[in-house]
Amino acid sequence: MKLVVRVKLLPTPAQAAALEATLTACNEAANWVSAEAFAKKPTSKRALRDRTYRVVKERWGLGAQAAQHSIKKTADAYTTLRANLKAGNYGRPGTKRYEKAAGEPIAFRAESAQPFDDRMLSWQHQERTVSIWTTGGRMKEVAFTGQAEQLAVVARCRQGESDLIRTGGQWYLLATCEIAEAEPNTHPVAFLGVDLGIVNIATTTDGTRHSGRRMNRRRENDRKLRTKLQKKGTKSARRRARKHAGKEARRARDINHKISKSIVAAAQRTGRGIALEELTGIRERVRLRKPQRATLHSWSFHQLGTFIAYKAKRSGVPVVYVNPAYTSQECSQCHHTHRHNRPSQAVFTCRVCGFVEHADLNSSHNIAARGWMTWVRGAESTAPALTLIA
Repeated sequence: MKLVVRVKLLPTPAQAAALEATLTACNEAANWVSAEAFAKKPTSKRALRDRTYRVVKERWGLGAQAAQHSIKKTADAYTTLRANLKAGNYGRPGTKRYEKAAGEPIAFRAESAQPFDDRMLSWQHQERTVSIWTTGGRMKEVAFTGQAEQLAVVARCRQGESDLIRTGGQWYLLATCEIAEAEPNTHPVAFLGVDLGIVNIATTTDGTRHSGRRMNRRRENDRKLRTKLQKKGTKSARRRARKHAGKEARRARDINHKISKSIVAAAQRTGRGIALEELTGIRERVRLRKPQRATLHSWSFHQLGTFIAYKAKRSGVPVVYVNPAYTSQECSQCHHTHRHNRPSQAVFTCRVCGFVEHADLNSSHNIAARGWMTWVRGAESTAPALTLIA
C-alpha cells in the first residue's frame, strides 16, 4: 500500500530563497500552461507538452524535468476537474459553483506543491540531507528532520516522486512510500464497533470513550479568536491570524492519529475486525441549528475514518462499513428502535425492555453487530490507497 510521509526541510536563508524562487517559477509556468489549456483545450499531457514545453523552458528557465512536471501537473489538474464536474461534485450545470469551476482556468498558488523525481532530488539518509535541483543550479546539503520512525520508512520504502511544498512558512517534502501490508486476518472472531461523534470523538464496544469536550472548547476559542482578528482587520491582527492559521487542523490531525492508532491496536490485539459507520454525505443529511453547524462541519470525521482504515490495512485488520441509520435509536439488546429511546445526548433507555446504557456505547454495539452481519454476507474491506501520515 502507498503512504505519503511529510519530511520537514531545514534550509538556510540562502537555501530557502532558492527554493522559493524555484517553486514560484514552476507554479508561474503551470499557470501559463493552464491558461493555454483553458483557451485552446489541449488538456491531454501530450498535447500540452507539444504546445508549451519549449516556452516553459525558455521563459522561466526550468530544466527539462521541471518543465515536464509543471505541464503534467496542469494536465492532471484538468483531468481531476473534469471528473469532479462529471460526478456532480460542483453541483449541476448552470449553478453558480459549477460555472465558476468550469468557467475559468485552474490557478496554482506560488507555494503549491511541485513534483521532484530522482533526477532532480536525491536523499542522503545518514547525513539527513537532500540534494535538490533549483532554478539557480543544483543545491546540496539541505538538511531535513522528522520522527525517527517516519524517516526510517522513507529510507526503506520511498518510491517515485516527492513533492516540494511550502506551508505556513515551513518547507516540506512529501515522499511517497510503498509499504508492505500485513497478512490480512480473514477470520476475525468479532468486530470492534466504533461510534464517531462530537461530544465523544470515538466510542468503542470495549467501553473506551475518546472525549472531545476539551478539544471542542479549544476549537471554539480558536474560532472566536479568528472572528475577532478578522473583524479588527489591522496589520498586526492579520499577522497574528496567519500565525494561528492551520493550528486547529494540525491539532485535529494529531488527535485523529492517536485515536486511530489506539483503535487499530485494540482490534489487532484481540483478533477482531473494525466496523465503522458510512458517513459519506453526513453534512448534507444532518440538519442542525446554526450554532451547532460549525462544530459538526469543522470536525474531520472523514480524516479519522481514513486514518483508521489505512492503519488497519497496514496491520491486517479487516474493516467494514455499515449503514448508520438509527444506530443511536436502536436497542442493542432487543433491537427496538424509537427516537424516544434516547431522552438525552448521553443516555439510552429502551422503552420496551428497559435496557439502560450510555448512548454512544449502545450505538457502538449496534455498529459492531451490523459489521459482523456485513462481514458474513461477504462485504470486502476498503481503504484509501494514498494517505498522509505525518
